[in-house]
Amino acid sequence: MEPRHGARYTDILALARATEDAGFDAFFRSDHLMGVDPADPTYLPTECWTTLGGIARETSRVRLGVLVGAATFRWPGLLAAAVASASEMSGGRVELGLGTGWYEREHAAFGIPFPATGKERFDRLAEQLAIVTGMWRTPDGESFSFAGAHYSVAANRTPPRPDPVPPVIVGGTGARRTPAIAARFADEFNGALARDGAELAARYALFDRACAEIGRDPGTARRSVVVPVACGATPAEVRRRAAVIGSELMRSNAAIGSPDAVAEHVDDLTAAGADTVYLHIYDIHDLDHIALIGAEVLARLGTVAAGPATAGTAPPFSPSGSHR
Repeated sequence: MEPRHGARYTDILALARATEDAGFDAFFRSDHLMGVDPADPTYLPTECWTTLGGIARETSRVRLGVLVGAATFRWPGLLAAAVASASEMSGGRVELGLGTGWYEREHAAFGIPFPATGKERFDRLAEQLAIVTGMWRTPDGESFSFAGAHYSVAANRTPPRPDPVPPVIVGGTGARRTPAIAARFADEFNGALARDGAELAARYALFDRACAEIGRDPGTARRSVVVPVACGATPAEVRRRAAVIGSELMRSNAAIGSPDAVAEHVDDLTAAGADTVYLHIYDIHDLDHIALIGAEVLARLGTVAAGPATAGTAPPFSPSGSHR
């Protein structure tokens, strides 16, 4: 969740509570410290895992996570500990979404190194996931070590061992590295934005192929998608909510219209294989929007629950959302 001008913790908490009250299954936020306009002096940054730790203590049912975090922001051992801590605080309701990171200006503004090439960013992502998941699954009494090109861990005998181990989400639109990394590490492959079911099915096919290459059954992973949404009970409500969608990219992949129209859009994506739907919502103070979707859209869906997201400045695969 990263609205156009950022948000205070109290705003994020109110949105998470509205998500839970409306019947959604999870609340996800994004991982940003700056809006798309780096000169915007009104932006209010918040750190994602700090806020989710607080929300974990103020909610009781919804799953919590980041879709997706930036691997460039945190050392992998620290990330493993932070997520494990939030998971304990939530009673085991946390999931980890992780991506390469992409916003170079944001890194410069906060003194965070930004790898120069996409290859290095993907390499770092794979090593981070190896370390995080390796630490979490290290049996009691054993130590964890890792030697990579970018990160090393030396005989850690006390790694964080969350119980249950948080699910890992990896996704995006890449044709090669993203599906390959997801096949190795992910419990859920996220197809990011998709105009329709056909486009989404093609992304899932790439993931299936990557799983086959390493001998993994692709049916062992959940499949998700991101849907920007502007739902209204009247045409005027639809127009008002659609007007704040952040970009043409988002609008061209959005579900805009009545509850029936939004449900039909989601049904097209679930027919393509999505079992998890993240709804990307822009005005975080419009809690009536969340209540409307919960009351009028969820009832029209089959077995998939779609969840609210707020990410006016987030990249295409970094919303908050909910699923089951």
